[in-house]
Amino acid sequence: MNKTIKRNTLIKINIMKLKIYQIDAFTESIFVGNPAAVCPLEKWLPDETLQKIAMENNLAETAYYVKKDASYEIRWFTPTVEVDLCGHATLATAYVLYNYEHHAGNEIQFISPRSGKLMVTKNKELLTLNFPSDTMQKITVSEELKKGFDQQPLEVFKGKTDYMFVFNSEAQIQNLKPNFPELSKWNVRGIIVTAKGEKSDFVSRFFAPQSGIDEDPVTGSAHTTLTPYWADRLGKNELSAIQLSARKGHLTCKLLNDRVEISGMAKTYLIGEIQLQ
Repeated sequence: MNKTIKRNTLIKINIMKLKIYQIDAFTESIFVGNPAAVCPLEKWLPDETLQKIAMENNLAETAYYVKKDASYEIRWFTPTVEVDLCGHATLATAYVLYNYEHHAGNEIQFISPRSGKLMVTKNKELLTLNFPSDTMQKITVSEELKKGFDQQPLEVFKGKTDYMFVFNSEAQIQNLKPNFPELSKWNVRGIIVTAKGEKSDFVSRFFAPQSGIDEDPVTGSAHTTLTPYWADRLGKNELSAIQLSARKGHLTCKLLNDRVEISGMAKTYLIGEIQLQ
């Protein structure tokens, strides 16, 4: 009797392994500030893959970078979209480079395809972002804009990517109730709300349901809009700031003509590995 021998066919699956860091930015301890994922890459992966990783991470931002000569190309993704600029994820990326990825020296130059040259410098544990300041114009508080919150702003400005609503007091910012279905209709990245601070020069919050984030814990890039405004209002170029999210974030800001310096600290929460088939 002939016997038929069946052999299992082995299929080799190639696994790509990527490092991933989760860093809490604009804080001196974990569980506070704004968490960002940072993924070092040897070369750029397809945009679809970058977006899927960001969606899987489900953090406000995932930053990717590729080393290019003496600088680093950087991009940022929310769970749903790529964004033009992200402060806390850039701070987190610099923290990773300084502490884990062997960057030499106290200055890092990032190149963003959407925002140009971005610098980060290190002074002991303090990291300082150097970003272009926003340009903004005052706009009419329309009936549509009045529907966004349960309280009415004193004035509203439109920046390159965001609206900024100015209110009368820190208590208003703390207690403000956003109308997320209404905010999600607006054709902006997000909405900054701000007022003069009680224990800092100014306070803020940031809402971006249209970018997949109802409320961002600490938004470094929003301070490129906030800093020029409050520097003009308060008559000084060095400012202290608190973002009044549940996690809270503490920042120091400095206006330098058409640039803004935004400083803060960061802490490591997680170091891991992504496995892509």
